Amino acid sequence: MSAQIAPVDARRERFSVSLAANAAAVAESQRLRYRVFAEEMGAQIDDGGSGLDRDRYDDHCRHLLVRDTTTDAVVASTRLLDDHQAADAGGFYSSGEFELGMIHALPGRVLELGRTCVDADYRNGATIAALWQGVAALITGEGYDYLFGCASIGLDDGGARAHAMLTTIRERHMASPHQRVRPYRPLPRADVDAESLAATSVRMPPLLKAYLSLGARACGEPYWDPDFQCADVFMLLDVRELNPRYARHFLKTDKPGSRRLAA
Repeated sequence: MSAQIAPVDARRERFSVSLAANAAAVAESQRLRYRVFAEEMGAQIDDGGSGLDRDRYDDHCRHLLVRDTTTDAVVASTRLLDDHQAADAGGFYSSGEFELGMIHALPGRVLELGRTCVDADYRNGATIAALWQGVAALITGEGYDYLFGCASIGLDDGGARAHAMLTTIRERHMASPHQRVRPYRPLPRADVDAESLAATSVRMPPLLKAYLSLGARACGEPYWDPDFQCADVFMLLDVRELNPRYARHFLKTDKPGSRRLAA
């Protein structure tokens, strides 16, 4: 596969979407990750002075990059690990947070998204749409049946906002009982009464909102990540159930199960 994987919509001509073609391009993604996760969010990342967020999974993943075509800077990225690559990596990244028996039992091919981040100056619908356009090209071009990954909710306010969001997710967006995973470190209960939770604003983070808009479901209670000070919600998308609006937008088809690349 060539590095360029997705055509750029004329409405988003400011962005290009590609797979990292070499180590230097991967390092650009790792540098963005460090800037977002460590410098902005305060995550505890041992970078050895490199200014890069990297781990043992990076060498087994493909790295999807969104660039601002006016500067060539990487402004968003995610990494992709499929079932075959995960076997070489010793498992999926999220297996460190969740018991994934359900994922291993799914019929068909699966693809994990991880370490997704967007530059603070580019957290808008156009950037997220460009990122998902690239993901959609891979899903349809290579025949994946399921997409999964974690969407994080920050706990910088003590967790009230996260628990309010989780209440909404439990009521509206949960997967079937047979499609649940178990967090190894569950998020502690909030020391907030029900009335206060109901009054708390529940504006979803962009990645979580995108997952839900696509038709993904939450697969149980979140994992508490104290290093990143966030709650990780495990999301699963059955490609056959992709929201028809997004299927038309990204895949240029009215049939969510279609395996065509956008022209």
